[in-house]
Amino acid sequence: MNHSFHQSKEYFVQQLDYIDENIKELTDLYISSTPIQERLKHFFNIYVLEVEDLLKVNQKNNFISLFPKVFIGTKVTVLYDGESETEDFVICFPEQIDPDRGFISFLSPVGRQLLFKNIGERISLKIPTGELLVTIKEISFVGHLLELDKSGLSGCFEDISAKEI
Repeated sequence: MNHSFHQSKEYFVQQLDYIDENIKELTDLYISSTPIQERLKHFFNIYVLEVEDLLKVNQKNNFISLFPKVFIGTKVTVLYDGESETEDFVICFPEQIDPDRGFISFLSPVGRQLLFKNIGERISLKIPTGELLVTIKEISFVGHLLELDKSGLSGCFEDISAKEI
C-alpha cells in the first residue's frame, strides 16, 4: 500500500487545524481574491464541513483511498471536451503554488472552480480567453507533496497580490 495513503487522514486533520489557526488571514485572502459575485457566504465553514464529512465517512479506515470530491491537497485530472488531452492540477494553499508543476491555489480562478467538484462531473471552466468544457476524470491524494507551515500564514502573504493567488 502506498505510504501517502496512510498520511491522507492525518493530512486532513492537520489541514482543519491549519484553517482554524489561520482563519482570519485565509478569509482576508478569500475576500480579496474572489470577485463578489463568486463569493460563497461561509466558504470556510462549508469547506470544513466537507472535510469533516470525508473524515467521518472514512473513520473506520486507516486511510482515505477514494476521493469523490476535489479538496485542498488533491490532484485533479481534467479531460478537455472533444479532445483526448488531459491536464493535472494540484489544489493547494496560496503559499504552496508552483504553476510550473501544476500546483494552483484553491483561491485562484481555476482552483475555486475545481474545489468540491466530483469525479465524472462536467463543468465549464471560465478562463480569461473564454470558457473550456472539461470533465473531472480522476482525483487523488497528493498532500504528502505539500507541507503545511506550522508557523501559520501571518506575514506569509504580504507580498502576494490577488493576481498571484
